[in-house]
Amino acid sequence: MFCVRKWLAGALMMALVCGWGFPAFSAPGSKASASDDRMASQKMEEQSGETVTLEQLIQMALSQSPSIEAADQTAQAKKARIVSETTLPDPVLSFQNMGDLIPPSLQEGDPSSGRFYGIEQEIPFPGKLGLKGKIAAAETAAEEWNAEEVRRQVVADLKEVYFDYGLVMKSMEIIEKDRKLLQAVTEVAQARYAVGEGSQQDVLRAQLELSRVQDRLAVLEQRRSSMGALINNLAYRPAGSKLGMPGFPEEAQLAFTEEEVLRRAVQNAASIQKQERQISRSEHAVDLARKEYYPDFALGFTYVDRRSDPEMYGLMVKAKVPLYFWRKQRLDLESARLNLSAARKQRDGETSSVSYAARNAYALAHSAQKLAQLYGTTVLPQAQLTFESSLASYQVGDSDFRMLMENLSMLLEYELKHYEALADFHKALARLELYTGSLADAAR
Repeated sequence: MFCVRKWLAGALMMALVCGWGFPAFSAPGSKASASDDRMASQKMEEQSGETVTLEQLIQMALSQSPSIEAADQTAQAKKARIVSETTLPDPVLSFQNMGDLIPPSLQEGDPSSGRFYGIEQEIPFPGKLGLKGKIAAAETAAEEWNAEEVRRQVVADLKEVYFDYGLVMKSMEIIEKDRKLLQAVTEVAQARYAVGEGSQQDVLRAQLELSRVQDRLAVLEQRRSSMGALINNLAYRPAGSKLGMPGFPEEAQLAFTEEEVLRRAVQNAASIQKQERQISRSEHAVDLARKEYYPDFALGFTYVDRRSDPEMYGLMVKAKVPLYFWRKQRLDLESARLNLSAARKQRDGETSSVSYAARNAYALAHSAQKLAQLYGTTVLPQAQLTFESSLASYQVGDSDFRMLMENLSMLLEYELKHYEALADFHKALARLELYTGSLADAAR
């Protein structure tokens, strides 16, 4: 009987090590384990609905996000001003009665009495309207790049949270397998203790490890709910919408060098492009301030109805002379030049900030790529072999239970770190795309 029990325990443990998904059996009186299995089954049922992919979530966010719509409408509002800024000022119509006041009538015999009908059109100095249009166009372009920055920020935030959500789901899957394996280990420890080959301390330690796993699952469940709610918020989906099981990337491979990424970041960063348009706007503002030294004109036409006397016609030309230029135009020009200098300094500062952020994100991606490859090709296989070796030794009594638990815990931690490195890699790529634009071919 003893040999049969020992053989069954060894066979069960090896099957679990190789599969990590073999259904665990319940020991007599193990009500907590049965309850845990029911809870795990309920969670899987909740998550087994139709999966919403990352691409679908991004499309929802781009088409429904209020912040993106607000930024787009602000840009459209700026664009609508271009035509009005290049249009002549509204003409002025006038009417004047020269004669009696009450009632307003003409005076007989007075050649200066009459009704005057006039129209007047202000004409800015040539080039001023064109410069105002260029300023409005530059402001529009700046707002369009601001809208692009908002879009990229929403997508980057959504991707980062999605990969965090995927990491949580993957961690729950791994820990659930570990829980079932620990249940089986507990069964073996109880069986060995029953026949006098194991100690009660082994049983208690296995039960303690099971409690630790349950605690981690509870924490991960809370994070899953929180991140799911945040994803729905970023994608502007109804609260409580199900996400299903997310697709989790299994590889991490950069396709660009650091120099290429930095070059693309400086060329494509929305914040830098926005500052470039602000510089263009300030340059046109300086040219317009110079134009203000030149006079604006006004043309007018007047028709005079004098009843019995011959009709009269009048033509008028006005010029607004910048007589106090040293108090107005000169200071306005100096202000425009300072604004241009400030815009250039802001562009330089933003370029430096983007270069640092892109370099930092690339370093994170590169480091995460190395870790993911190290865990996947070296550490995890070694941890697996170590655990299998300690398990085999424990079965024949050459190794203690504490070492078996430590190796099992180490195997779990390394697998979790492997997927954490994969998530960090793709989160770093998402952060890079905030500056470079799409990097769809940067990872494969």
